[in-house]
Amino acid sequence: MKKIIVTVTNDLSTDQRVDKVCTTLFNNGYKVLLVGRKLKNSVPTHRDYHTKRIKLFFNQGFLFYAEFNFRIFFFLLFSKKDILLSNDLDSLAANYAVSVLQNKKLVYDSHELFSEVPELVHRPFVKKFWSSLEKLLLPKLKNTYTVCKSIADFYDERYATNFKVVRNLPTFKKIEKGTLPFSTDGKKIIIYQGAINIGRGLELMIDAMEFLENYLLIIVGSGDIITELKERSQSKSIEKKVHFLGKLLPIDLQKITPLAHIGLSLEEDLGLNYRYALPNKIFDYIQAEIPILVSDLPEMKQIVLEYKVGEIIALRTPKGLAEQIQTMLKNDYSASILKAKQLLTWEQEKVTLEKIFKNLN
Repeated sequence: MKKIIVTVTNDLSTDQRVDKVCTTLFNNGYKVLLVGRKLKNSVPTHRDYHTKRIKLFFNQGFLFYAEFNFRIFFFLLFSKKDILLSNDLDSLAANYAVSVLQNKKLVYDSHELFSEVPELVHRPFVKKFWSSLEKLLLPKLKNTYTVCKSIADFYDERYATNFKVVRNLPTFKKIEKGTLPFSTDGKKIIIYQGAINIGRGLELMIDAMEFLENYLLIIVGSGDIITELKERSQSKSIEKKVHFLGKLLPIDLQKITPLAHIGLSLEEDLGLNYRYALPNKIFDYIQAEIPILVSDLPEMKQIVLEYKVGEIIALRTPKGLAEQIQTMLKNDYSASILKAKQLLTWEQEKVTLEKIFKNLN
């Protein structure tokens, strides 16, 4: 039985993509060990495969990435394994070094255009570091895949690589509705779930709530602009319309999403990483059988156009967005959503992943 060590820089608890990959490999007969980091608020994990969390001294910035790769390098070096699976650029250096030193197969899963994330736009030195690392390592990799065609094409053109596409689709889910900790009687529910950072369009949506009577906005997730968003809703006296539920475990979130009438993915075009984004939440909304409203960006736009599961933002103004939401909810997308729900699943997508691991170079 071949052993795969999978590494990721998060704490494992909410990374659904990595969990699905590990579960698929485990079910295909591999021995899987997933390694991440331990945080103060990390919750226990219960998986069919093995997991390990490493407690670090540093939890942000350059020292975090340096310490993580240093610790992971020696852990991997002295662990039994046949295959290494690195998730994203921030775990690649250690994995690549060990793969070369010990002649082990290395697989790389790029969850995003790491060197193009908006957080690096105003940090030229940090951006240059990650871009240089990408330029150094990616052309040397033989087994690579990523989350969408736009990112695969970008890497292939820039580095002459051969990225496959394994979209981060959810497993097929039967609807199971939970309850919310506040009254929703007679209200239409709009939901956003995911990272709460710059460029997610949440400021625009909060502003739009001024024009939406009998609507509630639910924001699920964590990030660095939560306080700013709360203050924004308070300053507009609409805090009773905007509810922050914090970060939820996937099993809990799956019971909340179907309660909504519409799901949002309003990312701004803040560089290539957002432009090529194909957010998990889009497919989670479809599994929850709710229509989606997405930005006019290529990957998410293509899902709406191909599967007829919602609308593309026509006007990025508070009033324009509010009016489009009201118009959307007069339409019936249910037949198209049910069809897409059957097709856009991990059960269909994992076939590509299985082929990659059966044919490693």
